[in-house]
Amino acid sequence: MIILGILLCIAAIGILCWLLFTLAIFALPLFAGVTAGTWSLNTGAGWLGAILVGVPAAGLTLGVGQILLGVIRSMWAKIAIALVFVAPAIVAGYHATHGIAKLMMPSETWQIVFSVIGAVAVGVTAFLRIAAMAAGDQSDRGMVQA
Repeated sequence: MIILGILLCIAAIGILCWLLFTLAIFALPLFAGVTAGTWSLNTGAGWLGAILVGVPAAGLTLGVGQILLGVIRSMWAKIAIALVFVAPAIVAGYHATHGIAKLMMPSETWQIVFSVIGAVAVGVTAFLRIAAMAAGDQSDRGMVQA
Protein backbone atom coordinates (compact mmCIF):
# COMPACT_ATOMS: atom_id res chain seq x y z
CA MET A 1 0.00 0.00 0.00
CA ILE A 2 2.88 2.35 0.74
CA ILE A 3 4.40 1.71 -2.69
CA LEU A 4 1.06 2.53 -4.32
CA GLY A 5 0.95 5.84 -2.44
CA ILE A 6 4.47 6.73 -3.52
CA LEU A 7 3.68 5.87 -7.14
CA LEU A 8 0.50 7.95 -7.03
CA CYS A 9 2.44 10.91 -5.58
CA ILE A 10 5.02 10.65 -8.35
CA ALA A 11 2.25 10.45 -10.95
CA ALA A 12 0.48 13.47 -9.43
CA ILE A 13 3.70 15.52 -9.46
CA GLY A 14 4.30 14.47 -13.07
CA ILE A 15 0.78 15.49 -14.10
CA LEU A 16 1.08 18.83 -12.33
CA CYS A 17 4.44 19.52 -13.99
CA TRP A 18 2.99 18.59 -17.38
CA LEU A 19 0.06 20.96 -16.77
CA LEU A 20 2.44 23.72 -15.71
CA PHE A 21 4.56 23.38 -18.85
CA THR A 22 1.54 23.01 -21.12
CA LEU A 23 -0.44 25.92 -19.72
CA ALA A 24 2.46 28.31 -19.05
CA ILE A 25 1.75 30.41 -22.15
CA PHE A 26 -1.73 31.11 -20.81
CA ALA A 27 -0.46 32.80 -17.63
CA LEU A 28 -0.85 36.34 -19.05
CA PRO A 29 -4.40 35.80 -20.37
CA LEU A 30 -5.37 34.18 -17.08
CA PHE A 31 -3.92 37.11 -15.15
CA ALA A 32 -5.74 39.59 -17.37
CA GLY A 33 -9.01 37.70 -17.01
CA VAL A 34 -8.74 37.41 -13.24
CA THR A 35 -7.81 41.08 -12.94
CA ALA A 36 -10.76 42.19 -15.08
CA GLY A 37 -13.10 39.85 -13.23
CA THR A 38 -11.90 41.08 -9.84
CA TRP A 39 -12.32 44.68 -10.94
CA SER A 40 -15.87 44.05 -12.10
CA LEU A 41 -16.66 42.14 -8.89
CA ASN A 42 -15.40 45.06 -6.80
CA THR A 43 -17.53 47.50 -8.79
CA GLY A 44 -20.65 45.57 -7.81
CA ALA A 45 -21.25 43.36 -10.86
CA GLY A 46 -21.54 40.17 -8.80
CA TRP A 47 -20.11 36.75 -9.60
CA LEU A 48 -21.91 36.37 -12.90
CA GLY A 49 -20.78 39.82 -14.04
CA ALA A 50 -17.21 39.03 -13.01
CA ILE A 51 -17.26 35.85 -15.09
CA LEU A 52 -18.87 37.64 -18.04
CA VAL A 53 -16.12 40.27 -17.94
CA GLY A 54 -13.14 38.06 -17.03
CA VAL A 55 -13.54 35.30 -19.61
CA PRO A 56 -13.74 37.63 -22.63
CA ALA A 57 -10.84 39.68 -21.26
CA ALA A 58 -8.68 36.55 -21.08
CA GLY A 59 -9.74 35.46 -24.57
CA LEU A 60 -9.15 38.93 -25.95
CA THR A 61 -5.66 39.06 -24.43
CA LEU A 62 -4.72 35.73 -25.97
CA GLY A 63 -6.31 36.62 -29.32
CA VAL A 64 -4.62 40.00 -29.57
CA GLY A 65 -1.27 38.42 -28.70
CA GLN A 66 -1.64 35.76 -31.39
CA ILE A 67 -2.79 38.31 -33.98
CA LEU A 68 0.13 40.60 -33.18
CA LEU A 69 2.58 37.72 -33.45
CA GLY A 70 1.12 36.82 -36.83
CA VAL A 71 0.89 40.33 -38.28
CA ILE A 72 4.01 42.10 -37.06
CA ARG A 73 7.08 41.56 -39.24
CA SER A 74 9.81 43.01 -37.01
CA MET A 75 11.70 40.30 -35.13
CA TRP A 76 12.40 42.62 -32.18
CA ALA A 77 8.72 43.44 -31.80
CA LYS A 78 7.84 39.73 -31.89
CA ILE A 79 10.46 39.03 -29.21
CA ALA A 80 9.04 41.85 -27.07
CA ILE A 81 5.50 40.47 -27.40
CA ALA A 82 6.74 36.97 -26.61
CA LEU A 83 8.53 38.27 -23.51
CA VAL A 84 5.31 39.93 -22.35
CA PHE A 85 3.72 36.47 -22.44
CA VAL A 86 6.77 34.69 -20.97
CA ALA A 87 7.26 36.95 -17.91
CA PRO A 88 4.10 35.81 -16.08
CA ALA A 89 4.93 32.20 -17.01
CA ILE A 90 8.32 32.60 -15.32
CA VAL A 91 6.66 33.95 -12.17
CA ALA A 92 4.12 31.10 -12.20
CA GLY A 93 6.91 28.56 -12.72
CA TYR A 94 8.89 30.00 -9.82
CA HIS A 95 5.96 29.85 -7.43
CA ALA A 96 4.83 26.39 -8.53
CA THR A 97 8.35 25.00 -8.14
CA HIS A 98 8.79 26.81 -4.84
CA GLY A 99 5.60 25.24 -3.51
CA ILE A 100 6.84 21.76 -4.40
CA ALA A 101 10.35 22.50 -3.08
CA LYS A 102 8.96 23.68 0.26
CA LEU A 103 7.29 20.31 0.69
CA MET A 104 10.41 18.35 -0.23
CA MET A 105 13.36 20.08 1.46
CA PRO A 106 13.86 22.10 4.65
CA SER A 107 16.77 24.27 3.46
CA GLU A 108 15.53 27.65 2.21
CA THR A 109 18.64 28.13 0.08
CA TRP A 110 17.99 24.94 -1.87
CA GLN A 111 14.31 25.80 -2.14
CA ILE A 112 15.21 29.05 -3.88
CA VAL A 113 17.83 27.35 -6.08
CA PHE A 114 15.33 24.78 -7.30
CA SER A 115 12.64 27.44 -7.67
CA VAL A 116 14.88 29.50 -9.93
CA ILE A 117 15.76 26.41 -11.98
CA GLY A 118 12.06 25.64 -12.33
CA ALA A 119 11.28 29.22 -13.33
CA VAL A 120 13.96 29.15 -16.03
CA ALA A 121 12.71 25.81 -17.34
CA VAL A 122 9.11 27.02 -17.51
CA GLY A 123 10.19 30.32 -19.09
CA VAL A 124 12.24 28.62 -21.79
CA THR A 125 9.40 26.20 -22.53
CA ALA A 126 6.86 29.03 -22.75
CA PHE A 127 9.17 31.04 -25.02
CA LEU A 128 9.67 28.08 -27.35
CA ARG A 129 5.92 27.46 -27.53
CA ILE A 130 5.21 31.11 -28.27
CA ALA A 131 7.98 31.15 -30.88
CA ALA A 132 6.37 28.13 -32.50
CA MET A 133 3.03 29.97 -32.50
CA ALA A 134 4.68 33.00 -34.09
CA ALA A 135 6.40 30.91 -36.75
CA GLY A 136 3.14 29.33 -37.91
CA ASP A 137 3.20 27.71 -41.31
CA GLN A 138 6.16 29.13 -43.20
CA SER A 139 6.64 26.23 -45.57
CA ASP A 140 5.56 28.24 -48.61
CA ARG A 141 7.27 31.53 -47.79
CA GLY A 142 10.03 32.62 -50.11
CA MET A 143 8.74 30.51 -52.99
CA VAL A 144 7.45 31.98 -56.22
CA GLN A 145 3.82 31.16 -56.85
CA ALA A 146 2.95 30.25 -60.42
